[in-house]
Amino acid sequence: MDKALQTMINNMPQKTGKTLEEWKKILKSKAFEKHGQAMTFLKKEHGVTHGFANTIIQLSKENTDTPSDLVHKQYLGKENLKPIYEQLLVIVEKFGKDIKIIPKKNSVSIIRKKQFALIKPATKTRIDLGLKLKDKPTTDRLENSGPFGAMCTHRVRITNIAEIDDELIHWLKEAYQKAE
Repeated sequence: MDKALQTMINNMPQKTGKTLEEWKKILKSKAFEKHGQAMTFLKKEHGVTHGFANTIIQLSKENTDTPSDLVHKQYLGKENLKPIYEQLLVIVEKFGKDIKIIPKKNSVSIIRKKQFALIKPATKTRIDLGLKLKDKPTTDRLENSGPFGAMCTHRVRITNIAEIDDELIHWLKEAYQKAE
C-alpha cells in the first residue's frame, strides 16, 4: 500500500471520528448507488473532508473478482480477440520464470521487476499492446504510447493473431530484458 494512503488511514479516526472499518460498515448499510451520493452523505451528514470522503468510498468498494473474472469481463463481446491475448501470454511466459501477469479491470499488466507490457482489448476488433521501450524510435507499426500515457512508451495495434510475428516478439523480448 502506498505510504500516503496508509498515513491517511492511520489518521482517519482522529480526523473523521471513525476508523476505516467503521466507515465501511456505515456505507455498506446505506448502499449508495453512486459515488456522488456517498460523497454528499459523508461531507454533509458527518463533516468529512473531501479527501477523506473520497478515500473512504474508494476503499469501501468490494471487488471480489478473481483474475480470471477480470479477463473474462474484458473480452465479453470481444471473444474473437481472446486467442490473440492467449498467444501473447504463451510467448511472454517463455521469457522467464520471473514474470507476473496481473489482470486489472480494463487491461492486463505484464511485470518483471517493472511493468514492461500491457494488453488491452481496445475495441471489438483490436488489442492494443503497450510496451516499455525507452529511447526506441517509433515506426508506422511501433507507435507512440497513445492512450497508455506514462505506463508504456509504445503501442502496437493487433487485429489478428498473424500479426504476432517475429518483429513483435522481438519488441516484447526487448521490453522484458529492459525491465530487470
